[in-house]
Amino acid sequence: MYIILPVKIGVPKEVAEGESRVAIVPETVGKLVKNGFTVGVESGAGRDYNLDEAYKEAGAAIVEEAADIYGDADIIIKVSHPSDEEIGHMKEGQTLICFLNGPTHPEVVKKLADAGVTVFSNEAIPRTSVAQAMDALSSMGSIAGYKTAIIAADTLGKYVPMLSTAAGTTKAAKVMVFGIAVAGLQAIAIMNRLGAEVFAYDIRPETKDQAQSLGATFLDSEDVEEDGEEDENDEFVEYEPEGFNKFMSSLGFYSFSEPPRDEYIVEGEEEEGEGDEEDEGWSKEKLDADQDLIRERLPEMDIVITTALVPGRKAPVLVDKAMVESMKPGSVVVDLAAESGGNCELTEAGETIEHEQVEILGPVNLPSEMPIHASQLLSRNMLNLINHITEVESEDGEEKKPKLNLDFEDEIIANTCIAHGGEIRHEPTKEALSESSGSSESEAS
Repeated sequence: MYIILPVKIGVPKEVAEGESRVAIVPETVGKLVKNGFTVGVESGAGRDYNLDEAYKEAGAAIVEEAADIYGDADIIIKVSHPSDEEIGHMKEGQTLICFLNGPTHPEVVKKLADAGVTVFSNEAIPRTSVAQAMDALSSMGSIAGYKTAIIAADTLGKYVPMLSTAAGTTKAAKVMVFGIAVAGLQAIAIMNRLGAEVFAYDIRPETKDQAQSLGATFLDSEDVEEDGEEDENDEFVEYEPEGFNKFMSSLGFYSFSEPPRDEYIVEGEEEEGEGDEEDEGWSKEKLDADQDLIRERLPEMDIVITTALVPGRKAPVLVDKAMVESMKPGSVVVDLAAESGGNCELTEAGETIEHEQVEILGPVNLPSEMPIHASQLLSRNMLNLINHITEVESEDGEEKKPKLNLDFEDEIIANTCIAHGGEIRHEPTKEALSESSGSSESEAS
């Protein structure tokens, strides 16, 4: 099914408390205008780092009132989900792109659907290679992971790296990172660069190699059990090419550096079918053993960073009260999942609390604390999504005419569009709305 509509883009100023990003920066406005789009930007939308003059130079029209932005635009580009007042300005047939998180805000999605607004939620972008350039959640996760590491280092009352001074040598701080996705990997990388001894854990087997590639020690109960049990005669010998093969590999023809399959076992090709168990996930017994290992090692840590988030759901508790109490005085927990309930049992969103000499920080909306780069990256993601949901018609060198093109057979559009034609299309949001309605009826009775 195809729906073709003319396109005008509106960028309102963010009204959510603490939100300092903007959805479209002047650089992106220039690219949109070049492709034939009309862009209106509310005055002051770019705060102090993307001024009205810069938008004007890029080709945008500066609009004084938010109501005029909503009244004229076909596509509204925002960072945060709209307020009730903003929804009141919106009209049937309009398209909204923003971070909405439908399962967390199902009532907002319903109001938008009732108003006839087509809604694209950035959290719902599928994690595929084709959609990478539109994946704003990963872009913001990278910034959040970086900022989390900086906050942790700033809060800790000691050096992060090992330093030798005339007064003696200080030990490197030990850092534990829970959750090895974009934010967790960035936190590992930053802490490693700062000189910390970094440890990591995630319940997904495939993350082990990712964490290790960035210099972290992955806590794995199986590694502990196998330590020292290898046969002394079963020594691993790394293959080195010789003669002509060595010469060719030195020139960059790396296929010549591969060992003969009949003489060497190549890592990852040990046995046909090996690794299938990992693909299916670790067993409950192993996960329990891992948990015991984590509890055993946690008292050594100076910093614990938690980044485990499941879009649309409450964050899993990874660090309970007993684990916090096992940590040494002066250590720090930074919980990136604070807004979703927290990975630490004691986390309070937006607050820093102290429990038995351990500081627990629950920062919120960290990307907004780095608004310049956060806005640039988000804007590029938005541009790619806009280009994906539109097509530009141009005949015989005539003026370009962009049109909205919603093909719901397309995986990206089908997944990211959570409301259209007066209906909610996103099943988790429907379920959350049903649960919310059920709770309201129960309380009323």
